[in-house]
Amino acid sequence: MRHELIFVGNPGPLTGAGNNTYLLPGLEPTLIDAGTGQDTHLLALAAKLDESNAGLSQKKDLLAKVLVTHCHSDHVSGVPAIAERWPLAVFAKMPWKDRDDQYRVSWKALEDGDLVPAGDSTLQVVHTPGHSPDHLCFFDRESGTLFSGDLVIAGSSVVIPASAGGDLVAYLNSLRLVLSMKPACLLPAHGCSIDEPNTVIQAYLDHRQQREDQVIAALRQGAKTIDDIVSNVYEPLDSGLIRAAQENVLAHLTKLVSEGRAAHDGTVWWMS
Repeated sequence: MRHELIFVGNPGPLTGAGNNTYLLPGLEPTLIDAGTGQDTHLLALAAKLDESNAGLSQKKDLLAKVLVTHCHSDHVSGVPAIAERWPLAVFAKMPWKDRDDQYRVSWKALEDGDLVPAGDSTLQVVHTPGHSPDHLCFFDRESGTLFSGDLVIAGSSVVIPASAGGDLVAYLNSLRLVLSMKPACLLPAHGCSIDEPNTVIQAYLDHRQQREDQVIAALRQGAKTIDDIVSNVYEPLDSGLIRAAQENVLAHLTKLVSEGRAAHDGTVWWMS
């Protein structure tokens, strides 16, 4: 399966060096994730399309579709610019109505298990909620390549935004699902490719268990608020990462409440 990495170039506290998008050239030129609409990204995409379609004058600069892993702004806010530049492109994702409606394109709805022609291959849609309710991965079964969006990032962790659609229980189940699929390689939306998926995913599961243990220990030691717990379980953080830490702690607390192991009154939390 041919694919080309096209870097978005939107660095930040939560995006690291920036987002990755992937072009699958071929019969159905397909872009995975839309980036943020930056001119440099659009120019790089156009150049790759020209290069891949060299000698095919009728298909020159054709973009057939854009598959969006999920409706967080760094993955989807480039949709309007791409739609203007390539008006025949089809935009597809799993619906998240509250978020999708802000982008003025006609979305093609994807569901778990769908098979989507992309490039010269066919991708299987894999619903992997947790980071967001609509999060999808795209699996090329023949090569074992999984375009994994924000499921995992090499050398880092993924935020579970519990106050904005994140769900830690669903996320852990998604990790286990992908682990059971035994992909050969993960191509994430941030950072480098992951050539040992099983090792990395198991490390993610272990990390979440360790964080849960830390949250429980903090509660038992008298921490009562999310900020108390963040101070207990995280090293000192840059200001741009504090909100992410709060969301992760809230995700763990929400999981503990769903299991009957913790309770709260809206502000103060305690072990049941």
